[in-house]
Amino acid sequence: MVYKVYSGRVGGVFGDLITVEVDASAGLPGFEIIGLPGSEVKESKDRVRVAVKNAGITIPSMKVTINLSPADEHKAGAGFDLPIAVALLGVFGQIHSFEPEKTLILGELSLDGVVTSVRGVLPIVKMAKEKGFERVIIPKDNAREAAMIRDIEIIPVSDLGTLIAYLQVPTEDGRHVIAPYDRSAMPAVADTTPDEDFIDVVGQAGVKRAAAIAAAGFHHFLMTGPPGTGKSLIASRIPGIMPKLTYEESLEVTGIFSVAGKLSKNSPLITKRPFFSPHHGASAQAIVGGGSMARPGLVSLSHRGILFLDEMAEFKRETLDMLRQPLEDGKITVSRAKQTYTYPAKFMLVGAMNPCPCGYYPDRNRCQCSRNAIERYLSKISGPILDRIDICVEVSRMDPAEIAAYKGGDVSSEELRKKVEAAVLVQSKRYENESFKFNSLLPSSKIHKYIPLGKEEYDYAYSLYENMNLSMRSFYKMIKVARTIADFDGDEKVTMKHLSEASLYRFPEYIGG
Repeated sequence: MVYKVYSGRVGGVFGDLITVEVDASAGLPGFEIIGLPGSEVKESKDRVRVAVKNAGITIPSMKVTINLSPADEHKAGAGFDLPIAVALLGVFGQIHSFEPEKTLILGELSLDGVVTSVRGVLPIVKMAKEKGFERVIIPKDNAREAAMIRDIEIIPVSDLGTLIAYLQVPTEDGRHVIAPYDRSAMPAVADTTPDEDFIDVVGQAGVKRAAAIAAAGFHHFLMTGPPGTGKSLIASRIPGIMPKLTYEESLEVTGIFSVAGKLSKNSPLITKRPFFSPHHGASAQAIVGGGSMARPGLVSLSHRGILFLDEMAEFKRETLDMLRQPLEDGKITVSRAKQTYTYPAKFMLVGAMNPCPCGYYPDRNRCQCSRNAIERYLSKISGPILDRIDICVEVSRMDPAEIAAYKGGDVSSEELRKKVEAAVLVQSKRYENESFKFNSLLPSSKIHKYIPLGKEEYDYAYSLYENMNLSMRSFYKMIKVARTIADFDGDEKVTMKHLSEASLYRFPEYIGG
């Protein structure tokens, strides 16, 4: 006889349904797992055998064959321990009244029968709901995470013995053995960590405005200037003016963190936009993802948030060039021998860099770098990467008189956030029938539909295209930035004023403007 239960695995950041089939027959006693199992899955036969024994169940000496279907997909991780154990008990008649066709099971077993947490629970539970399952049996430590998916029953399990008792009685009676997770008793999920405030940044009003416009339209943003002018300070404050994540966006981001194994037990739902600032010595694998067992990289962990590259020109050119696909497509594809994974990567790139190795070019009174040294330094950021950046501003050294005259009272993050949220609301209404809601994500094919220009503005825009020697990508980015400036200022139409300001956000001449 064959006994079937259902489980899941993570493919990229999505859940895939896996059928666990167990057959027991006469023959040389032993366990065999088939269906393209990884090393952790092959080891599960020993964990399951010992855990079942320690739960007080005796398994007859028979030939046991375990198949993980579909057989052509690689299975990895220890999350199949629990479904294998349940199917094994089922084939030997140890559980009764269980409804395997309505239940998905996931969890790792320790030798004493304790069920331990696994990665990727959120996307698997989401898949189970979409497939029509009524409940999921998961480790107790993953219950809060799984409960983020509504309208599916969560059965939190702490050990195999308790699960066996639950499965040996009808479902309604089983509720007295293991109570379904009570979402109403779940503590409120909110990240109350205070954001750093723009009011701490002295001066630099133009740079603050550019940063707010970038946040309002989710535009890629680059700051260049000498050291000590506040580039990193400004970048660290951008998350505080970003619009809040919607519930659907929170689930997206949380799913990626779950797959990467970076989800906190105390914060099962990511409610703030991610902000990551890797060191310039970080490997390409850490940035874009990969490894022998592919995992999301920082470009995916920054999905719907900010990836800040400080000292951008110090990163390896090969690493920066790997950002071309995610910057353009909002996703990253990682290919390995056994499978190809695609991870979401719709992040806002924020960069900060010096204009030369010493940092003071074009001030020749302080800069001692040779022309060749400057060119070598700037060449680390390739043209295609620069072309994908929407807004670039120079952060200048403040004049001593300006510092002395400073009396405080600069714009706060709260004030900027209100303007950003108002601009985002306008964009949300504009693109309510689209799959995106930010101007930066507007496809080139729809620019004429959503950003119509009058004849005067049209002629002016194309004169900028000719005079600034822009690529088509840069030209369309300039128009989208102009649309965001109009939204930020509360203007209905894009005018020459907005186009003019957007043109000022192209690159300075020494970088390639």
